[in-house]
Parts: sequence; C-alpha cells; structure tokens
Amino acid sequence: MKKILFASTALVATASVASADIANIKISGYGRFGLGYVEDRAGDETVIVSRLRINVDAKTETDAGVGFDARFRLQADEDASTGEANQGSISGARFGVSYGGLRVEAGNVSGVIDNSANYFGEEPGLENFAGQYDAVDYDILAFSSTGAGSNGVYARYEIGDFGIAASYDSAPSGGDGDRFDIGVDYTFGDWTAELLYGSTDGAAGADDDDITIFVIGGSIGDFNVTGLIGDEDVADEEASDTFYGLSAGYDVTSATTVVASYGGGSGDNDAESFALGFIHSLGGGVTLRGGIGSDKATDDADSVTTADFGVRFNF
Repeated sequence: MKKILFASTALVATASVASADIANIKISGYGRFGLGYVEDRAGDETVIVSRLRINVDAKTETDAGVGFDARFRLQADEDASTGEANQGSISGARFGVSYGGLRVEAGNVSGVIDNSANYFGEEPGLENFAGQYDAVDYDILAFSSTGAGSNGVYARYEIGDFGIAASYDSAPSGGDGDRFDIGVDYTFGDWTAELLYGSTDGAAGADDDDITIFVIGGSIGDFNVTGLIGDEDVADEEASDTFYGLSAGYDVTSATTVVASYGGGSGDNDAESFALGFIHSLGGGVTLRGGIGSDKATDDADSVTTADFGVRFNF
C-alpha cells in the first residue's frame, strides 16, 4: 500500500511539473495557401503559394515581477521563383526581459523600424506582396524567420502615451560596420505618430547609410489609415532621396475589409507600387484573402502585375 501511495504521489507531482511547463509555453502562428501570379515570371506565371509559420514562446517571471521570455520560429514557404515547396527552417532565438514599462530583447531581434506600429501599414494580398514602404531601400534590422538573425539588441521604454526605443547590431548583412536605430512615438486617441532614424556604418572608404522616417496611423470610423514620408542616403545614389507611402483599410461589413496601398519615391531607382486587396472572415480565425497590384522596380522599368488569392488560418 505504501508503495502504491508513493507511486501515485510521484505521478501527481510529475503531472503538476509537466502542466506548469506547458502553461509557460505558447504555440501560435498561421498557415496560408493559394495561387499567386507574377507577370513574366520565369517558368510558370501562376504557381501554388504557401506558408506555415509556427511561433514557440516560453516565459516565466521572478518573485520580484521581472518577466523573462524567449521565442523561436519554424517556417516553411514555397520557392517564389518556381512554385516548388521548400523544406522548413528554424529561426535563431530571441530573448526578452520586461519590467514595468521597460523591455529589452537580445539575439534574433527586430529593430526599431521593424517594430514600428505603422511602418508596414496595410499590405494587400494573401502574401502581403505590396506596401507603403516599397520605395524604402535602407536595410532595416528585422527578425529572421528562417535564419540565425543579426544577434542584436533592442530596448523600448514606455511612459504614459510616450515611447522611446533603440536597437543595435554589428556587421549587418555581412558588412564591416555597425547599425543602430532610434525612435520616439506618441499616441493620442486612436492615432500614433512616430519619428524613426537609422544609421549603418559603410564599408571601408564608403559613406554611411542612413534613413529618417515620419510615420502616422490611426482610425476614422470604419477606416484605418497609415502614411509615411522620409529621406534616405544609401549606396545606390539613384535610390537615395525622398520616399513616401500611404495605405488604408475600410470595413465594408463586419466580415469584409478592403485594403489598398501605394508606395513611391523621388529617386530614379525607387520602386513604385499600387495594390488593392480584400480580407473576408469565415470565422474561427480563417479568412479568404486576395489582391492585385502593379509594381515598377525603377523609373525606366516596365510595370509588372502581381495578383494572388487563397485562404489563411490563424492558430
């Protein structure tokens, strides 16, 4: 009897530990699949497009209320040039520490611009193939879904309606220099305004790259609107100039939203894009999505039509 009681007690204790561990781990993400069309694509213009993204987040908290967390991502996409499926990849890890209004991240981090509330705005299409940022040529620090990432540092502090953030990483994209970003934002009512700055040390003998962006976004009734304007100085002098963009979404019904975006710039090598899309909810985190758009890589390039349609399910 004692042996049975001991075994039962041990089993309950083990189950409790397992439950606690599972409670501190969250799995989320989305899947999407459908058809994608790109005018004059090498091979087939229309291919099957897909993505499965799984985020694994772990968290805990000290007795003093300091939160610790970590994330890595599993992701599989099709090869956009051929339509063939690719083998899935695992990302590098991102670690975070939070206390009060302060949050610090290290590892495979997103930088200040990538963390912006309104930089990306509305992105039409199942694959989000267009956006208001399309004329931006500066290489921003971003979380890598399929690689190790930049092994950088990101920090943000919020007090009331104000926020300030900074990020840093060394030798971005295999270069020799350092990259850092800083940004400030202010939320008033349903709107948020942001001023963002980034700088990257140039290779030996080259000038530094830098970018300054003003972004604003908010809602007016059933409309969501975002816009950005900025200036950049990058290695390609024909792309170094003013850029601008605008995006909007309108809730036609409680289940259907129409989205649109425009992005352009004054540089000869700045891209210009227009796109229109829709999102229709089927309930349960499942949506039908699609879009059509036109993109010019440079002033001298021909316009290329892009379109897609499919389903996305969040979990």
